[in-house]
Amino acid sequence: MASTTVITCALTGSFDTPRKNPAVPVSPEAIAESALEAAAAGAAVVHIHVRDPETAAPSMALAHYREAVERIREKNTDVILNLTTGAGGRFVPGNPDPAVAGPGTTFVGPEARTRHVGALRPEICTLDIATMNFGEHLFLNTPGHLRAMAGHIRDAGVKPEIEVFDLGQIELARHLIAEGHLARPPLFQICLGIPWGAPATPEALVAMRARLPEDAVWSAFGIGREEFPILAVAAGMGGNVRVGLEDNLYLSRGRLAPSNAALVEKAVSLLAHLDREPATPDQARAIFGLTPRGG
Repeated sequence: MASTTVITCALTGSFDTPRKNPAVPVSPEAIAESALEAAAAGAAVVHIHVRDPETAAPSMALAHYREAVERIREKNTDVILNLTTGAGGRFVPGNPDPAVAGPGTTFVGPEARTRHVGALRPEICTLDIATMNFGEHLFLNTPGHLRAMAGHIRDAGVKPEIEVFDLGQIELARHLIAEGHLARPPLFQICLGIPWGAPATPEALVAMRARLPEDAVWSAFGIGREEFPILAVAAGMGGNVRVGLEDNLYLSRGRLAPSNAALVEKAVSLLAHLDREPATPDQARAIFGLTPRGG
């Protein structure tokens, strides 16, 4: 019999990808429609950033989150919603004074980064245990800010998905768990291939998986061309998986993905070759330790 694997679909992200692939959804309406299509294709979880509908730039506007969530819930009350809290963590040193935030900085405090989670109360939200060079800018998540964000998330009754991009971040997550700021069993997302975190290789995945707490539930993804190779390795190791236009714009070499649903369909097909079936949302709730609907 096939085992079940949770598929998360990351719909849009925050980088300048819409100009590279017009299938990347931008408006709350387009994000919601893409989420519904991904769910129909087999995704149990949809991971949501929002963008300014006019400029396609990343946004933290509560109104955009609310519209996307309400549009999804109007047509599908089953799929699990996972809202990002990564927005607001970017710092670009200014010039000539690097201590002053330069253009492109979005850095704000824990309350602003979790406001939409408290207002909309999704079942899951991300918590990035990461201070690192993220491409050409800094991604800042200090231990104090993480403790505060974890508290806001807990008060909202939401499960944090602990995103880690390198080995040291797992050690910080373990410390926050030991302190009681993150509940057990923890839910981890291993993020591979982001410059300049751990590379998207089987060796990196095995090393990071080995450092997770024994009771951790985990997923993993690789970006770009490594999206599907990492999916196969993660599923073969008993983990859950993530695909989507946030992480990868191509369905195959030289062929742009026409939709998030197409990436989910390819994931379902690959999992079938490994004798694994996509988990339903209710199966995913059981795997992730979420409260059953109506519970």
